[in-house]
Amino acid sequence: MPMIQLTVPAGALTLQGRESVQGELAAVLLRWEGAPDTEFFRAQAWSYLHELPAGAQITAEDDAPRFRVDVTVPQGAVSDRRKAGLVKDATAAVLHAAGLTDADALRVWVLIHEQAEGTWGAGGGIVRYAELVALAQQSREATAGA
Repeated sequence: MPMIQLTVPAGALTLQGRESVQGELAAVLLRWEGAPDTEFFRAQAWSYLHELPAGAQITAEDDAPRFRVDVTVPQGAVSDRRKAGLVKDATAAVLHAAGLTDADALRVWVLIHEQAEGTWGAGGGIVRYAELVALAQQSREATAGA
């Protein structure tokens, strides 16, 4: 299942942004992964916020805050087109949460990590991508039939 992690310097997000960014990023990830909008899939989209202490992140140029979004998905789950949409929307969500504009977009880096087949485990067993696809299809069919 997908995971998304945002690493930010402490104080870089607005109060409202800090409260909402994790949910927004999880929704962005599910949308671009193509997962059904169901309770089960929403519960599997984990979102983490890592706030770094003051002075823990700088560049050689300045100390303006930078943001790293790490996305972990099963290998093959996200096409190049979906990756591009994910990067664009995740960047927009982070900029909004920090009270920044598109002019600051290069401060946000999105790294997509594809987990190789057979290396993702949950519930005490290996989770295969084909199993997730089948589960998503069953969920869509159940929703369409309701």
